Amino acid sequence: MNSREKVNKIFNRSNEDVRAYWVGNPDWKTIPIYAKEWGVEPTTEALSRYLNDDCRFVMADDGYKLPTDREVISPLYSLDGIKPILAEVEDVSELEKFNWPSADDCDFSEIYKKIDGFGDKMVFTGVWSPFFHMVADLFGMEEYFIKMYENPAVVEAVTEKIVDYYIAANDKFFAGVGGRADVMFFGNDFGTQADMFVSPENFRKFILPSFKRLVNVGKKHGKKILLHSCGSIHRIIPDLIDAGVDALHPLQAQAKGMSADELSQYKNDLAFVGGIDAQSFFVNATPQEIEDEVKRVRDILGPNIVISPSHEAILENVPARNVVAMSKAALS
Repeated sequence: MNSREKVNKIFNRSNEDVRAYWVGNPDWKTIPIYAKEWGVEPTTEALSRYLNDDCRFVMADDGYKLPTDREVISPLYSLDGIKPILAEVEDVSELEKFNWPSADDCDFSEIYKKIDGFGDKMVFTGVWSPFFHMVADLFGMEEYFIKMYENPAVVEAVTEKIVDYYIAANDKFFAGVGGRADVMFFGNDFGTQADMFVSPENFRKFILPSFKRLVNVGKKHGKKILLHSCGSIHRIIPDLIDAGVDALHPLQAQAKGMSADELSQYKNDLAFVGGIDAQSFFVNATPQEIEDEVKRVRDILGPNIVISPSHEAILENVPARNVVAMSKAALS
């Protein structure tokens, strides 16, 4: 059974004793450290091959080319944030003066070639679609939350504008993917360490309708839905299941309500990717402790789990020996 077949069994919740692993997407500072330790090329792919990784992450966002002939609100999320250019917008009609992104500016041919290079691996892919973050940045986060109460019509209109692009782009992308990939992977961090950014009620009013629209694109093309959301999101997991999410990532183990024991109530409704605490345990544990923790989490959340860190961006403070220990334990 190859990697793609194994992970499909997990995502289909076959309840078979299938062992699968995803190292995640190590931080760029981490890659050369591990590469030197293991004697491989300093690339994510070389690390993945060394660890017998079952999964590959291919974001389709690079298929978007920002037009040079006009100023457009970019749909490409940046960790540095985006200028809150909509902070002063108070009427929906004002949004028409902005140029919004279009899927016509997407060419995914190079993304498809990259996916084709991964053979029998399970590829997690799609346009990342972080609409929650984009809307928060365009308003400014505080202003975004205030406008939910003071000007909900503008919040809903901006969200729709952003999500219209992500829907069109994903629809175009997955129409071209065909049978190359099985999983639509996209992300929005709805939670903090202690709770959600917004109440479940506001989540259901301002975020969930757009979330469902995105999920429906993947379902239209016959893909399983893998959601990335950091933080404490336990209060909305039933909503995510009802919306059509098949698997949840990364299971931030130290966030409130997100331990393996607390998530086990959903194991009949979801597959899981992640679950091994990367905030402190993965940094400080011994290889034997890693092995024991992998077994413990798999016993609680398995068998429908891909073992992986509780955040995919492994930082340079995680010892290389611990990553190897996790891989060996996950696959044995």
